[in-house]
Amino acid sequence: MTTVDNGGTRPESWHAALHRLQREGLPHVLATQVTSAGSTPREPGARMVITDDAVYDTLGGGTFEWQTIAAARQRLANHGARAEAGMSLEAFSLGGRSGQCCGGFVKVLLEVFPGSTATLAIFGAGHVGRELVRLAAPLPWQLIWHDSRAGSFPDWAADQPRLACRHAPDPTASVATLPSGAHTLVLTHDHAEDRALVDALLARGDTASLGLIGSRSKWASFRRRLHDAGHDEEALAHVRCPIGTAAGGTGGDKTPYAIALAAIAELLPLVESPKRGEQRGLDPAELRHIFTDNAM
Repeated sequence: MTTVDNGGTRPESWHAALHRLQREGLPHVLATQVTSAGSTPREPGARMVITDDAVYDTLGGGTFEWQTIAAARQRLANHGARAEAGMSLEAFSLGGRSGQCCGGFVKVLLEVFPGSTATLAIFGAGHVGRELVRLAAPLPWQLIWHDSRAGSFPDWAADQPRLACRHAPDPTASVATLPSGAHTLVLTHDHAEDRALVDALLARGDTASLGLIGSRSKWASFRRRLHDAGHDEEALAHVRCPIGTAAGGTGGDKTPYAIALAAIAELLPLVESPKRGEQRGLDPAELRHIFTDNAM
């Protein structure tokens, strides 16, 4: 089985790929051979990592491996744009289902990791923007950070996972590049730029949430102008300004850290978390088969 080369002299191993994909918040499946009987290409404990367009490491090759990859990718695609976290057990008779001459029997555990649960787009790399990016770093979100000024992003941003920094000389044009359903926060250095961004985001009409930094008087002025620009009351009600007030405000503390902390706290209940059923993991009957029915 051909694996993806990471640009060096050796293909990327499954554990290196797993670490990278989880750090970057990208969807993937970890396939682990949990049992084997008879003659099989590899022994229990062999692993490979599968994405929708790449494979890392091998379970031994052949039709059985291709079937494992197909099953993994089916689980990644089962729920449309987003996979659903969970586990499943695949059984392969190498002389039957897989048509291989080994004649053994293998069970493979597929663990689906759906990747980041949400996208947060931040417009503005000033003091509050920097604190927002730092606070959001441990959360399983993809971050897209925009600023119209050249050289505005700090050096440490290059090392933060799941973060894309985008210099956007025309900030409203960058709105068109956002994925549907993104959460957005507008906090640039310029009020006119803030208003133009809110106008463009409302015109898209598909953001999951829209927050604007500033005072109530700023929003009152913006609201009048945006209404005159053609945005109706339903659309304008979608904007949260000042950000952070729904989480109890900042208690009078207007430092960048306090504002960012309140804004993140406000976002947390708005961001959809992965759904979990009452039962998680494998069905107990499947587990019993793994440990007691390996003689098949």
